Amino acid sequence: MQLNVIRKGPAIYPDSNRVIARYFFPAEERAARLISQVMSMSEEQVHATLHPILREFSNKYRSVTAIYKKNYNNVKHLVKKLKQEGSLSEWRKLLIGAYFTMEYAVESAALFNPSIVEDPDQSGLQQGQVRVIVSLRATGEGHISSLVFRRAVITENNEILLQRPGAHVAEAAVIKNHIYHKETFVSKLNEMGIAPEFYELVLSQLPAEFIYDQIREVVKAMQEREGCLLLEQKKAIEEILWLADSYTEIKFSLDTDLAERVIFPISKFERNGIEDARFVRFKKDTGETVYYGTYTAYDGYTILPKLIETKDFYTFKIFPLHGSNAIGKNMALFPRKINGRYAMISRIDGFRNYLMYSDSLNRWEYARLLQEPVYPWELVQLGNGGSPVETPRGWLMITHGVGPVRKYCLSACLLDLEDPGKIIGRLKEPLLLPFEQESAGYVPNVVYTCGVFVHNGMLIIPYSMSDYASSFATVDLNALLDELTG
Repeated sequence: MQLNVIRKGPAIYPDSNRVIARYFFPAEERAARLISQVMSMSEEQVHATLHPILREFSNKYRSVTAIYKKNYNNVKHLVKKLKQEGSLSEWRKLLIGAYFTMEYAVESAALFNPSIVEDPDQSGLQQGQVRVIVSLRATGEGHISSLVFRRAVITENNEILLQRPGAHVAEAAVIKNHIYHKETFVSKLNEMGIAPEFYELVLSQLPAEFIYDQIREVVKAMQEREGCLLLEQKKAIEEILWLADSYTEIKFSLDTDLAERVIFPISKFERNGIEDARFVRFKKDTGETVYYGTYTAYDGYTILPKLIETKDFYTFKIFPLHGSNAIGKNMALFPRKINGRYAMISRIDGFRNYLMYSDSLNRWEYARLLQEPVYPWELVQLGNGGSPVETPRGWLMITHGVGPVRKYCLSACLLDLEDPGKIIGRLKEPLLLPFEQESAGYVPNVVYTCGVFVHNGMLIIPYSMSDYASSFATVDLNALLDELTG
């Protein structure tokens, strides 16, 4: 049976006008020289230089002076070396900050790989409507990816009304890294039975108080010298990193609209991008709901899976994922525990789907093979298209397959509700293929999704078109389930 998949729109295109003001720092010698030159300006020159900058950029940001002041504080240590910090006027400090500021167009190159969840705010809607949040991967200069959002309303007839984003774009107002105290950390390592001669290898290189990035950097350097380490040392290092199960907390101002919030790479271990967040509305055992998103952090050399948590899309906590099978890309969490354990779909070998279980959200050790490429359109690679959706007949999982000429498509399978390791059914044909108008883009011949949504008997599929822009498609849910169980 040929399923009727309808491309609905609207399309979401990248907009190079959406920019954030970021800290800009050349080499330290150049930075010191620049500061010295601003110091030598007369107060009249400072005013004459700063005024047009304020006039030009004030309408782009809620408080451009706060941005300049923050970036001045980033180089204040260099100012102090010149022994003039105390005598500077506020205007001169702002001008120095402006010299260490740059604009970055977060989505100038692409806006793609969407996921979709129900908005926690369902007020002010008509009967039969639902408000949703669409997360997208935005890519700008240098192929640096960040996470952005759009809000939409799905009507009773499954029309998608996309809210137009505002003019401002903002990064998190507060960034807080969890601080570890070495004495407490050592106490816990002793409880875990790790011998001091092993953990001292790592901790001797850290200060009395440290953050996750610091311990991760030490561990990474040691792992690069893997040939010099004994098996017990390697195991101890893995346990230390697991214990470091740290978090970064970011908060956006309450006066920002959802579409204005940008989660830009924070840690040095994700400086090359935050990729392909798969958000899911997770129901806890207590009945409380929380939103989790798995994503991939990339530093140019290493892929590090992470988990992001939020209840309101204002405050986010970010955790690294650990364990022997917390590797690679393409991890998607089930929306509830199964038989008392967390469950995750992953692609740990790069081309097949695996099912993982864990007692902890951030440690993943157990994995079993779930699904291999079978059909011609998926022989290169098979992966998931976001978190499985619970239906009365089973867990519906959208898959993506890669075939000849590296052409991507979307398909689907149905997993048993009590034992998702059992496949009830699997489509023998793709559900969605790139057609001519969608085949050209940043990466040609790709349709891809990071999550789907069910509303009024229809499966809503947000999907990216050749890694450039995004749109929506729908298919009748019961017709799809009939095909999977027939």
